[in-house]
Amino acid sequence: IDLEVLKSLGEEFNNEIDLLTKDIYSYAGEEFNINSPKQLGVILFEKMQLPFGKKTKTGYSTSAEVLEKLKPNHPVIEMILEYRQLTKLKSTYADGLDNYIEEDERIHGIFNQTVTATGRISSTEPNLQNIPVKTEEGRKIRKAFVSENENYVLVDGDYSQIELRVLAHISDDPKLKESFFHDEDIHTRTASEVFKVKKEDVTPAMRGRAKAVNFGIIYGISDYGLSRNLNISRKEAKEYIKNYLENYSMVESYMDDIVKRGRETGYVETILHRRRYIPELNSKNFNVRSFGERIAMNTPIQGSAADIIKVAMVNVYYELKKRKLKSRLILQIHDELIVEAEKEEKDEVMKLLKDIMEKSTVLNVPLKADVKVGESWYETK
Repeated sequence: IDLEVLKSLGEEFNNEIDLLTKDIYSYAGEEFNINSPKQLGVILFEKMQLPFGKKTKTGYSTSAEVLEKLKPNHPVIEMILEYRQLTKLKSTYADGLDNYIEEDERIHGIFNQTVTATGRISSTEPNLQNIPVKTEEGRKIRKAFVSENENYVLVDGDYSQIELRVLAHISDDPKLKESFFHDEDIHTRTASEVFKVKKEDVTPAMRGRAKAVNFGIIYGISDYGLSRNLNISRKEAKEYIKNYLENYSMVESYMDDIVKRGRETGYVETILHRRRYIPELNSKNFNVRSFGERIAMNTPIQGSAADIIKVAMVNVYYELKKRKLKSRLILQIHDELIVEAEKEEKDEVMKLLKDIMEKSTVLNVPLKADVKVGESWYETK
């Protein structure tokens, strides 16, 4: 970890927080504690008279969900969301990571194999899988994760759309499989089919919506869930899901079959036969049962993806050892593996990482891994 980078990021975040604080105060017409939901609620819903204010025993809700709804109503909302994001980045990472750096200038996190129900590895003290990637500000934190010295680089192997590939394999849907065999952009194809337009006429907004549908399907999303994710009506969301399932009919069969099988046997399993028991499937309570159905649909997909990367991890580790390389595997995060590679071994490691990740499990669609190199974790993205 490069402490200097963390320090300068801390200062940068501080300056931005100060500027945002002044702007928020000027819109509010007074100073108040932005971190206090109670005070913020009074400012937004009583003083500024913004809509969606629901008063409870403890005051108004100012959750991220409420603020997202309020965004179109006033520019101050965007600032408050940004303020929250920056204060979290500063306290959790720019300041917080310092507590975990040991004498060798490294962080030695704890990785748990049996905490998540889906079989993914989880990470604590600190949670290295939570380092933000969605915003440019969040991504900057990755600049502090660097290779040991100038003789080493970081090599990052990242599975491309592994969960959708697993879905294509499990459901055996010909259309879904075809996309991966032709190396098509799956979200563009889905958009053209869901919105009934030619591929070349798909707009970025349509592709974004199709992406939400693709990933939503993996998580057994309902029309209500999708409508909230995309900020559209339930009717529209229902239409998207209906069009999707008409196009990828084998996906719908898979979803029906897996829930039925889970009900009969009491469990579902991954491609490598790791089981997850789901007693919720036979609950008399509709909400509990629906939750069980979502788990049944998602576990074979997410769980199989977790299995595949674990196989790849083990194989990469042994291959590095077998070849007596100085390079070493240092982090697994969701669908990516990071190797700290000696510069002279870089090309060999890149090839080895790609080969092993793509051949770790045989699916009936190709597995694809993108491999990138950088002096810091930020540069490998």
